[in-house]
Amino acid sequence: MNFLKTLAEHFAGKPIDWEELEESLIRADLGVPMTSRIIKTLQEREAWSLMGINDVVKIVRQEISRVLPANSAAIQPLAGKPNVILLLGVNGTGKTTSTAKLARYLQKDRHSVLLAAADTFRAAAIEQLGIWATRLGVEMIKGQYNSDPAALCYEAYQAAAKRQADFLLCDTAGRLHTKKNLMAELEKVKRTLAKHDPDAPHETLLVVDATTGGNALSQAREFQTAIGLTGLVVTKLDGSGKGGIVVAIQDELGIPTRFVGTGEQLDDFAAFDRRTYIENLL
Repeated sequence: MNFLKTLAEHFAGKPIDWEELEESLIRADLGVPMTSRIIKTLQEREAWSLMGINDVVKIVRQEISRVLPANSAAIQPLAGKPNVILLLGVNGTGKTTSTAKLARYLQKDRHSVLLAAADTFRAAAIEQLGIWATRLGVEMIKGQYNSDPAALCYEAYQAAAKRQADFLLCDTAGRLHTKKNLMAELEKVKRTLAKHDPDAPHETLLVVDATTGGNALSQAREFQTAIGLTGLVVTKLDGSGKGGIVVAIQDELGIPTRFVGTGEQLDDFAAFDRRTYIENLL
């Protein structure tokens, strides 16, 4: 995730080539609007022709800091009812593993968690979440494969309320963001949960893979339109040479990154921190 370091090394000792710089920023997944703003800011500076790459890096950092929120909003228990969190995303982003990691993260703060295996389509998805539930020592509500995920989430809410669980985490099926019928199914899950609590789900977190770049932005747009998002869980941020997609999604859609996956282990999961993120860029 050290694209600024790469940028500095590539342009060191060279006059600024605006087209090449623009291409480098876009390749880093910062998005076209952010890239255009950075280039414009640089070109509006007096004596820009004398600027070096260190000046460019400084401006990039300033623009990123301006876009990203200072602190990630903490997820807190709700009085007298479970805090319902839907985890969404396309196949292959690490959604089920992220569900388990989030459960572990909440457990560290001594919160009680119930899991709902609402991915009733992917082969072995229920078993995969069940293995994590056993390792975490938490209860999991499950149904049959090909059953209605909305009905399962409805039942899971009842169970969470009865057990006075602090959090209900619903692992939904991975779905292509371009498939309207599958996106409509998510809307049904949301409507069904609202029968218990008009504010449920209280969080809708989209799990995106940092290495997919601009495709993650497209996913965020579609899920935002279909169901509304309260934040992102970004996986593989440790292995990405870029990581700028976090900035692009916040800048263009106003969706903050709430959590990041930083490795393969259960504890390799943390609340997003702007300062840490920007430090890692260097």
